[in-house]
Amino acid sequence: MAAICVDAGTTMIKAVGYDDHGRESAIARRPAGVDRPRAGWAEQDMDAVWETAAECVREVAARLGAVEFLAVTAQGDGCWLVDAEGAPTGPAILWNDGRAADVVDAWAAGGVLTEAARLTGSPVFAGLPCAILAWLRDRDPGRLERSAAALTCGGWLFARLTGRIAIDPSDASVPFADPATGEYSPALLSLYGLEWARRLLPEPLPDDGRAAPLTPRAAARLGLRPGLPVVLAPYDVPATAIGTGATEPGRACVVLGTTICTAVVMDPAVPVGAPTGFTVALGPPGRLLRVFPTLAGTEVIDWACRLLSLGGPAELGDLAASCPAGAGGLVFLPYLSPSGERAPFLDPDARGALVGLTLDHGPPHVARAVLEGLTLTIRDCLEASPVRPSDLRLCGGGSSSPLWRRLIAAVAALPVLGSPDAEAGARGAHLTGLRALGLDPPRAAVPEEPPPGEPGEPGGVSEWARIAPPPAPDVPGGVAVHELERPDPALVARYDALYRRFLQVRRAVSETWG
Repeated sequence: MAAICVDAGTTMIKAVGYDDHGRESAIARRPAGVDRPRAGWAEQDMDAVWETAAECVREVAARLGAVEFLAVTAQGDGCWLVDAEGAPTGPAILWNDGRAADVVDAWAAGGVLTEAARLTGSPVFAGLPCAILAWLRDRDPGRLERSAAALTCGGWLFARLTGRIAIDPSDASVPFADPATGEYSPALLSLYGLEWARRLLPEPLPDDGRAAPLTPRAAARLGLRPGLPVVLAPYDVPATAIGTGATEPGRACVVLGTTICTAVVMDPAVPVGAPTGFTVALGPPGRLLRVFPTLAGTEVIDWACRLLSLGGPAELGDLAASCPAGAGGLVFLPYLSPSGERAPFLDPDARGALVGLTLDHGPPHVARAVLEGLTLTIRDCLEASPVRPSDLRLCGGGSSSPLWRRLIAAVAALPVLGSPDAEAGARGAHLTGLRALGLDPPRAAVPEEPPPGEPGEPGGVSEWARIAPPPAPDVPGGVAVHELERPDPALVARYDALYRRFLQVRRAVSETWG
């Protein structure tokens, strides 16, 4: 049951081919450009995203042979508007776009955000479709008049592949859905003053109605057969949770990518607690995912590399490893996004800081403080979760750093697990596709040999995926994970104290924000 699965991230689009045994057998990756026409804005050309995804699929299809289905996952949130013919009415406005910050501020002042959080258990930030639609109503009403549907990235690709306008329940969960029913809430639409926007919201697909046939036009572009089943999977965060096997309450995964996203599986009966994260449908019925997607992620590491004139993240890790825990007293607040922070707290004015500098500090201390600051935000998210996980399943580009894995295990005081898959989000889409089509998952999803190509090149698989021997191949459900790190007790105690210091510094520095 060979398949191709697309994972369209914000900065990288991937297509993964799975062979008849469920193993990754071919991978194509292409960068996805993010346009920033004004300060705080983040956009993508929707047609360019489609063309890049199509190129990746076509490359994999040429190497894979006969394919039984195609599945799609992608970045979430944002607003991807199309007209009645399914054509874009302008660029996609992304999840990390900050143009609607004034809208969110006005809602906060008027009590709208407090009431929305009471109804949904999730906060509102500028990159959510409610804020973007409200901004467009005031600043670009003509675009709204031309638009027939507000999609997300996954829905946009699904529309290009099948001609069907749809949204996955995970994408629909925030900001318009009632978490108890999964259906759009008239009360929420009214609260935001967006009753008029209901016509733009596609109906969420039922779990047994995720598939539609590939159109002849799309098939010709991809090099696949017309009528091939195409499955719309949950967006990339819940898809990654599924791909790492985090589908039962108490399981958790951490994505070390453009966003550092900590996600914990919970039973719907468990109160979500304070609205400091997002509650989304996971995919397996009866499961919710409590998601804490920070705006501080691997872009902070890229910034640090530029600041320190380093060649890349690996050099930053080596430099940080030469410095003892605690970075010589330096505390780094990693809130470098122009949009501030959204998890586990919401503050569009949040800003980064490096506190405690003296003449005795050098590049190794700064490198160590940057990695420690990013890792302490993971602890911050875990503290806000209503469920204490039993372990953390790690994925994303940052997982290649041995030091960062060790820091995460110590700061979280939890075992860190990994998967032999190079692309966990695509694996989640693969498993979703199998379930949606009634196909039995392979008993193992463990590559025996690396696919052709060098790590980091199209067709290759990242080395981090094979840093430990995979488990025995008889793994029910097609997900194999293995232990990467156990928490060092001495480091756990050290970082427990440093976490308290981190919070003290943030409280003090936050007085200067805004």
